[in-house]
Amino acid sequence: MNKKNTLLISALLSALALTGCDDKKTESVTIEFMHSSVEQERQAVINDLIQTFEQQNPGVHVKPVPVEEDAYNTKVITLARSGALPAVIETSHDYAKVMDKEQLIDRDAVNDVITGIGADNFYDGVLRIVKTEDGTSATGVPISGWIQGIWYRKQQLADAGFSEPQNWQQLLSITTAFTHPEQKKFGIGLPTAESVMTEQSFSQFALSNGANVFDANGAITIDTPEMQQALGFYQQLAKTTLPGSNDIMEIKDAFMNGTVPMAVYSTYILPAIYNEGFAQDIGFAVPAEKSQAVYGTITSLTITAGQTEAQRDAAKKFITFMEQSDNATRWVLMSPGAALPLTKLVTSNSNWQDNPVVKAFGPLSMELVQQFANVQVFGSVGEKNFTSMGDITGSAALSEMVNAVTVGNKDVPATLAQTQGRVTHLVQKR
Repeated sequence: MNKKNTLLISALLSALALTGCDDKKTESVTIEFMHSSVEQERQAVINDLIQTFEQQNPGVHVKPVPVEEDAYNTKVITLARSGALPAVIETSHDYAKVMDKEQLIDRDAVNDVITGIGADNFYDGVLRIVKTEDGTSATGVPISGWIQGIWYRKQQLADAGFSEPQNWQQLLSITTAFTHPEQKKFGIGLPTAESVMTEQSFSQFALSNGANVFDANGAITIDTPEMQQALGFYQQLAKTTLPGSNDIMEIKDAFMNGTVPMAVYSTYILPAIYNEGFAQDIGFAVPAEKSQAVYGTITSLTITAGQTEAQRDAAKKFITFMEQSDNATRWVLMSPGAALPLTKLVTSNSNWQDNPVVKAFGPLSMELVQQFANVQVFGSVGEKNFTSMGDITGSAALSEMVNAVTVGNKDVPATLAQTQGRVTHLVQKR
């Protein structure tokens, strides 16, 4: 063999070796990302984020799986049964408890991502809300949230000689003063329907008084003096709201059209307030009895169990990417004002600070973020989040209890005793 041929063969072998190395480096993996943003404009944001991620991570492909919110939880169950769960799923902290109970969450992978981001970057209270039942892990990586409390028109209260209510009695005094049924004016928009919103609203009062559905040992604690006091107060407060069973639309309409100067609602009312131009006239009150309590929901990105090592690593990379300052900010600003940031990485981002909706509410925007420290929810006791709470909420036992004493004017002690028995039976049966 002559020297020329020897050099040619060596070159070919080198080229093949390099090609082999490149193939190994670009070995691809595909993961699915299930989310509830079916709106075209939101999908555009998410798809753009995915495209950027894929450019930064050659060989990793993310397939978006948008699912309507009404069918979301059912879809998760269906996919789990068929062994086809997406590697990354957007989920509320409530439903994440259900997924964790069914061992559908890769706790170690989730914790790895949170550790990488840094727990100190999350605002006080946020990580506590996504704790597992045993308190040792997290059910997902929080990316956005919303809170619910009492919104009020500052000028209306001031004109009537009132300031922001600090406790239950002050709240009742204000709502009573504004209640004039003959003029179709009432003191507060208060949830009383047999709905999840009613359970959420009542929970704020109960938890503020030290009443919870469970104790630290997991025993049902509905029929207690603390719960009786809270339900009795809610019954009184309901006498200053609109007649009938009030839910989302009735409350929002009454507050927006001036029928009531106060309303229990989530931050999802803020875009409407901004559009109507009275953002500077809005206050947020958390009247406390024994402690402050607001209701809140955390949206997390979680990693499902049963993925291959390559898919698991890709999922961790993707969520870490989504939690970066600019990317998480884009996620939050898909619903400016309504969705709240959960990390300092977002609140320090100029795109969030300069957003017209966020700016319109001034200092209130940051005050709302800091309220996550006061979030308390039924079924969460200390570091424990009891998964059976999902079954209780699904049964509507608590909202029916509230509706019975407010709309139905039923006896509070008797209704509590009945609900205690119903819920105890339900949990034991599970």
